[in-house]
Amino acid sequence: MAKSISIEVWNPSGKYRVVSTKPMPGTRWIRLLTDQDCRVEICTEKKTILSVEDILALIGDKCDGVIGQLTEDWGEVLFSALRRAGGTAFSNMAVGYNNVNVNAANKYGIAVGNTPGVLTETTAELAASLSLAAARRIVEADQFMRAGLYDGWLPHLFVGNLLKGQTLGVIGAGRIGSAYARMMIEGFKMNLIYYDLYQATRLEKFVTAYGQFLKANDEQPVTWKRAATMEDVLREGDVISLHPVLDKTTYHLINKERLSIMKKEAVLVNASRGPVIDETALVEHLRKNPMFRVGLDVFEDEPFMKPGLAEQKNAVVVPHIASASKWTREGMTTIAALNVLGKIKGYPVWTDPNRIEIFLDENFQPPPASPSIVNAKELGKKDSSGFVPEASAGANIKRKSPRFTFFNAVKGAFLV
Repeated sequence: MAKSISIEVWNPSGKYRVVSTKPMPGTRWIRLLTDQDCRVEICTEKKTILSVEDILALIGDKCDGVIGQLTEDWGEVLFSALRRAGGTAFSNMAVGYNNVNVNAANKYGIAVGNTPGVLTETTAELAASLSLAAARRIVEADQFMRAGLYDGWLPHLFVGNLLKGQTLGVIGAGRIGSAYARMMIEGFKMNLIYYDLYQATRLEKFVTAYGQFLKANDEQPVTWKRAATMEDVLREGDVISLHPVLDKTTYHLINKERLSIMKKEAVLVNASRGPVIDETALVEHLRKNPMFRVGLDVFEDEPFMKPGLAEQKNAVVVPHIASASKWTREGMTTIAALNVLGKIKGYPVWTDPNRIEIFLDENFQPPPASPSIVNAKELGKKDSSGFVPEASAGANIKRKSPRFTFFNAVKGAFLV
């Protein structure tokens, strides 16, 4: 290598060389690769974010695949280098891939993997945690106690917002947005208003059924409403959580004008992507409205915060930890490793990446497939079905368990 990079090596005599740009949680992902004759090299540099030059040194002259991180700039330079080294696979250890130039990957024939299907509940839980922490001023109160300032109970000390019976606003009611809404509605009996381009039918049915349950038990039923515009959510919501994708249409979705139409004591939560909020406008809004509160897991210019944000006591800020539960992070590493392994071995692609439980069960060998390749169609890869084909041997068997369905799916897809 042109540049010296510290690494940890597993299975030195392996036929295929797979590089991980960071040490990752768990060991199953390493075992899955080494069991299939892969030499695994893990970068152990003490840098939080590797430069393009660092990753070029890791790739070297011979590399079959790389597992990378969302903080890295994967574009023309790295994909061309990976291809020259004989590589065909890259996987982000993340569900998002805003750091990846997929067109460049397509140009060099590199499969790009991501890790969906394991982050939904974990991310929703973190958004719910931020909602509660901001509404009840938990971080402020914690700092107050640690500073030794508490000298007795006072009627007005850290008075926050009650959630029960208030209006929950959700912008983006996909998997994570809907999971978050269910937690908040069932946990705090909040009413729902949501905005999404597509109707969230399952979420609506859940709220309706829960409302009927409460009514049957002589409690105030919860309600739901699908908003015609995002502005309706911002005006009506007491707690508003953002769950959109990040693209040109959602950049600075929350700006000075939209902040101005929100309630003065509203709580705004973002565990999606930082640039969805105009952070400079948010800092100014927090300064002018001390009872307005925000909970942020992501930031516009990560890893940095805009000037003034850290000083705002009405802001709860955490360092992009929405997926940071042990089960989820280890699941992400497993999916990322199998994405790379599948391409190296010439396996087909699993066509339902949101149903990948079979890959995560440590009691079973995962099926020979790449769980999630975002550019599979562009690369013309053969797909495998996530369900039992009608003509397969298992087609006439009742599907009593997800595991049974998946195993029959594999049988139908691979053993014909």
